[in-house]
Amino acid sequence: MNKSLLSVALVSLALAAPLAHAHEAGDIILRAGAITVNPKDDSSSVKVDQGPLAGANLGGKATLNSDTQLGLNFAYMITNNWGIELLAATPFEHDVKLKGTALGAANGKLGSLKHLPPTLSVVYYPLDAKSAFQPYVGAGINYTWIYDEHVSSQAQANGFSNFKASNSWGMAFQVGADYMITDNIMLNAQLRYIDIDTRATVENDAVAPGTRARVNVDVDPFIYMVGLGYKF
Repeated sequence: MNKSLLSVALVSLALAAPLAHAHEAGDIILRAGAITVNPKDDSSSVKVDQGPLAGANLGGKATLNSDTQLGLNFAYMITNNWGIELLAATPFEHDVKLKGTALGAANGKLGSLKHLPPTLSVVYYPLDAKSAFQPYVGAGINYTWIYDEHVSSQAQANGFSNFKASNSWGMAFQVGADYMITDNIMLNAQLRYIDIDTRATVENDAVAPGTRARVNVDVDPFIYMVGLGYKF
């Protein structure tokens, strides 16, 4: 008898509980979580482009390490299946290292830089709005603003100065999924690939007055984010 009453009670609660509906036209979605930028590290060789040694190829390559920050997504649903989304984050910071160059003093940590990667995307949700699980794909445009470049103390001791890196425009692609816990709160996971290319330059008057070296870096990172979202 008690089991029957419990069964009836559970069924009644299930019927009374509201269904966790996913995204519908007009919804505003805010997502926040840990976001990691993992650069691919594909660069040209280091070349001297200014000064008496201009044209010299020093070989080697440049690398950037990964970094994790607070990621934010702001999305607006245009229809039940289509939305627009802006990716933002707190500034990422990367160490820039040179390795394998003919100038041994250049190898090691060249310096560090920070960047912000605002990305505007169009996103498609293929499932019905009533589904609590909402996978999605998206594509858009990224602008990577690189700033606060610093030469490391090691590089300064070897005569390096005036480290600069150019900003970048590129395409961005993503896949992700939301899972609605309630009508308003969701779990989120997403993976992005962003086309980021930069040209870095650094000067060294200790080698010869007016000497500047450059390297082109295809950063092209994979970006991972997991977190929570809230639908308004």
